Amino acid sequence: MGKQDRESREKQVTVVIPNYNGMQYMPDCMASLRAQTCQDFSVLVVDNGSQDGSAEWLKEQGIDTVFLPENMGFSGAVNIGLKKSLTPFVILLNNDTKVDKNYIREMLKAVKRSPKIFSVSSKMVQMFHPELMDDGGDMYCLLGWAFQRGVGRREKLYQRPMRVFSACAGAALYRREVFEEIGYFDEQHFAYLEDLDVGYRARIAGYDNIYCPTALVHHVGSGTSGSKYNSFKVRLAARNSVYLNYKNMPLFQLALNLPGIAAGVVLKYAFFHKLGFGREYISGLKEGLSTRKKCKKVTYQPSRLRNYLVIEGELLAATVLYVYEFSSRQLAKLICRAKTSRQPR
Repeated sequence: MGKQDRESREKQVTVVIPNYNGMQYMPDCMASLRAQTCQDFSVLVVDNGSQDGSAEWLKEQGIDTVFLPENMGFSGAVNIGLKKSLTPFVILLNNDTKVDKNYIREMLKAVKRSPKIFSVSSKMVQMFHPELMDDGGDMYCLLGWAFQRGVGRREKLYQRPMRVFSACAGAALYRREVFEEIGYFDEQHFAYLEDLDVGYRARIAGYDNIYCPTALVHHVGSGTSGSKYNSFKVRLAARNSVYLNYKNMPLFQLALNLPGIAAGVVLKYAFFHKLGFGREYISGLKEGLSTRKKCKKVTYQPSRLRNYLVIEGELLAATVLYVYEFSSRQLAKLICRAKTSRQPR
């Protein structure tokens, strides 16, 4: 065992940062980690074949890095990082983030509250509008939609810890040993919804995913894909939504939720058609249906029926939450427009 491996084993946490052409973000991200009040961690970067100079920068800085010859996607990169890590906990951190100085400390405190906690989701706020939330844990609803809890709303509304459906892997801590039980990130996903999938599998197995409001992260968002919506992201997210349900829902749950999922597909198509991505959305759905059997489906176990019923209740509660948060955001926009229109010109 090398010196670096021995030092890593002595730490509690490995911070795994997947990087793809993230030169503009990496220096600030690494600086925020160096400023941590808790230094009980090591850093491992997995570079996905970057061509923007970030690979050279990582070498110059002497940062422990796995250099991949090509882009293996988020799932492939973080799986390599997870399997190389020797610590009991692993934090996955996007390169377009800056973490608060107490971030590591607060994440460790949160996960140690119970051995049944699989993952901890950070309080992610928007980098350039830190008064607004970016993600307070990921949720999944009866329409077959994943959504970021709190996105676009005032961060002061999200000060309480709570259980969430899944941690957002852009800044989340995981109990490493649980991956051996439930499986790692599904590399068939490549990117998008892979964190919801692994969180779903953890919930089926009886583990919890929680939100920690004291672990603050500033996040640029879409640092790799380049925008909130684009052809690549719309197609992959649509495809992966098929994988998500096929893999994790047993037949009775799929049948129960099919009307809601169908309604969600119609609404999503109308939304993306309006944005000019309707064809990409349908293409992703078709690809997901035709390739779904390449995914490893979670084997249904009767002993876990209670877990499935709890999950079904969470899907219903998340549907109500989505409607509430969406309505609140739209109302806030209307109020803002009304105030603007009344201002003298």
